[in-house]
Amino acid sequence: MTCSTLHESPLGPLLLASDGKNITGLWMSGQKYFAATAGQNMREAPELPVFKTAQKWLDRYFKGQKPEISELPLAPEGGEFRQAVWKILREIPYGETITYGEIAKKMARRMGRPGMSSQAVGGAVGHNPISIIIPCHRVVGANGSLTGYAGGIDKKIKLLELEGANMTALFIPKKGTAL
Repeated sequence: MTCSTLHESPLGPLLLASDGKNITGLWMSGQKYFAATAGQNMREAPELPVFKTAQKWLDRYFKGQKPEISELPLAPEGGEFRQAVWKILREIPYGETITYGEIAKKMARRMGRPGMSSQAVGGAVGHNPISIIIPCHRVVGANGSLTGYAGGIDKKIKLLELEGANMTALFIPKKGTAL
């Protein structure tokens, strides 16, 4: 049984999901793949201690206090490849960005391969079930394109600005599949 609660944020309501001990999901209203891994039988359980901890973490985050990801018990549901990509996402420093290609190179090294598809990485990043906390918003296109955010480009920009990321080389693409 998946437990859930809502948390109000500067980006609007956030849906948090838990297995009772760990955070298993965090989605923004209208997000692509919204609650895709949560299952159909969610029950509201705002009293769960893990939700209280996560809500305090989020409040600190939105105040610019840079809470550590390691402060939260996370258990995103996904296969081995996605888990490995999400682990790299957790390593991106607050306020910094990385490209899909850079993640692909890290994945290739970790898997002992000569190369890795940036598109495969993009698919894993896009299916991250714990947005904001696992910072997929810090991933950008090789040319600085702010593309590929399931929560929407406007929210990606707000999160990066909140973190004080250098936005000078980043731009919104005129067209693309992930707008």
